[in-house]
Amino acid sequence: MQAARGASLSTEAPGGSGAGARGSHRRLLIGFAIGVVAAWAIDQLTKVWAVARLEDGDPIRLVPDVLELRFLRNGGAAFGLGDSMTIVLTLIAIGVAVMVIRLAPRLQDRGWTVALGLLLAGTTGNLTDRLLREPEPLHGHVVDFIDYGGLFVGNVADIYLTVAAVLILWQSWKGVGLDGLTDTQRGAKTLHRASDDDADTDGPSVGDHRGE
Repeated sequence: MQAARGASLSTEAPGGSGAGARGSHRRLLIGFAIGVVAAWAIDQLTKVWAVARLEDGDPIRLVPDVLELRFLRNGGAAFGLGDSMTIVLTLIAIGVAVMVIRLAPRLQDRGWTVALGLLLAGTTGNLTDRLLREPEPLHGHVVDFIDYGGLFVGNVADIYLTVAAVLILWQSWKGVGLDGLTDTQRGAKTLHRASDDDADTDGPSVGDHRGE
């Protein structure tokens, strides 16, 4: 059957790579959301345990002089920094959480998905303490209980933040964007798309070649 006059030679079957890419992106975002909620829940459950077991109890020594569990309420940033800036740190945490949530729909790379997921889980984990724990909302003290040889005391959310920072630096060093492409790959893709558009515009249509 002859195509209609003026129809382009370039066609794409419905449900092709475009639909597959959208499905993969949707699954990535669902995994991101589930991962963040699960990681946040683990952080909160460990803090509940720490309050119940360690606040009025003796420290638990895991590795002598290296790692032990002991209770501490921290009004500052991760690892006990900035104790006098609780309200400022709370507002910064809210800003970081909003930024990550706004970036999440653009995620197409697994490395960035894990990095931003851990960043959001760690930020919201400690933010929950600042919003809900004593002495008052926005000024709440974060529950810390992992003592690293007397150097500092942290929690599970701090571990998330540390790993997230390493992954973000690694992805940035490789030059990989949220879409999973480097600047070079992105430029080549744009050039290829422009070439395809030019071919569709300048090339002959089926209707211009009639059978005799």
